[in-house]
Amino acid sequence: MSQVSFHELSSVSAEAYQDLLRRSEADLSGFMEKAKPIIEAVKTEGDAALVRFGQDLDGATSLTAATLKASEAEFDAAFEAVDSEVIEAIRHGIANIRSFHEEQKPAPMWFKEIKPGAFAGDRYTPIRSVALYVPRGKGAFPSVTMMTSVPAVVAEVPELAIFTPPTPDGGVDAATLVAARIAGVETVYKCGGAQAVAAAAFGTETVRPAHKIVGPGSPWVVAAKQLLSSVIDPGLPAGPSEAIIFADDTVHGGLAALDLLIEAEHGPDSSAYLVTHSRRVAEEALAALPNHWAKMTDLRVGFSRTVLCGDNGGIILTSGVEESYRFINDYAPEHLELLSTEPFEHLGHITEAAEILMGTHTPVCIGNFALGPNAVLPTSSGARTFGPLSVHDFVKCSSVGYVTRPAYAEMAKHSRVLARYEGFSSHENAVSELRDPYLEG
Repeated sequence: MSQVSFHELSSVSAEAYQDLLRRSEADLSGFMEKAKPIIEAVKTEGDAALVRFGQDLDGATSLTAATLKASEAEFDAAFEAVDSEVIEAIRHGIANIRSFHEEQKPAPMWFKEIKPGAFAGDRYTPIRSVALYVPRGKGAFPSVTMMTSVPAVVAEVPELAIFTPPTPDGGVDAATLVAARIAGVETVYKCGGAQAVAAAAFGTETVRPAHKIVGPGSPWVVAAKQLLSSVIDPGLPAGPSEAIIFADDTVHGGLAALDLLIEAEHGPDSSAYLVTHSRRVAEEALAALPNHWAKMTDLRVGFSRTVLCGDNGGIILTSGVEESYRFINDYAPEHLELLSTEPFEHLGHITEAAEILMGTHTPVCIGNFALGPNAVLPTSSGARTFGPLSVHDFVKCSSVGYVTRPAYAEMAKHSRVLARYEGFSSHENAVSELRDPYLEG
């Protein structure tokens, strides 16, 4: 049996330290080369390429051009197929997600008098069309539908469409359709991977093109987003799942092990570390993992073993809490749990994490499904410059300015000086005496 990777950080070399920070998708060159012909096929062949890839790559042999878009009947049937308990959980999650994101929504406009007679502000309008990517390769994820759809609907994006791989029978995961309708999205296209990103970018006979695509995906999706970034806004970098579980000496290591498995079970390309400065916690976590694995499905055990026994996961024992903070900030994780009876003591030391869940009652899965903050998060150290998906990802800002006659003279004078210094004669002329005859009054 493979052993869980165990690292004592104080004895790790500088090179090995950098290896610990590396994610599974660090090198996308292979995926990008293979994605190029897929993208070109969708661009030139449209629906025919989407059908072919759906049949060949997703095994949806019955998929046709006529069924690429989910029908109203499929939506209706989904509500009959999904257990009422699941529908109730979806409704609960969407209600909380909507409540959270409504607080994020900016006012349509703000305007301030910068100086007497000179006004400036910001005006927010929704992006006209956005594609919402919902993966399906390693399971069904209605929660991603919830997290991408709700803020987009709150932002009032007029054209929304979900892109998700077809099921083998040429359909769509029923709970995904349920979540889409409850959230307020009625357009679902049955395509995934690089071909979905290409369809969203270029459009096809069936698929309407979008200005932006958001949502997590496989390395194929991430590669396609990079390749098409000049055609469609790829949104925040959201690839395979990753998490750090930080545990101090106030908690049991078995609890840390339980939560360590949450993101590790997503797939073999996930990343998951327990970071602790307590050897007791580390040893308790190691001892607890076999018992936790015994209560999981074989598929998820396989995924999580690959992660925790490989190069992108395991247990990191630090020499002290400051070293723990340093590693966490260097790693800049997608998900971070602060497992402690006093989590606020640690919060101020963390500056690089997309999501910070605090205390023993806030595991990552509650953040993923029920709490309200968005669980579509930047990966691969994207937390250094990106935050969670939000209403702000679905709106754009226009600055607005208005200068009246009383404020014009002073601003024109200073603008002329800077225009002259920078060598822009037309800039200078536009605020010179040449303008005066044209001004009203």
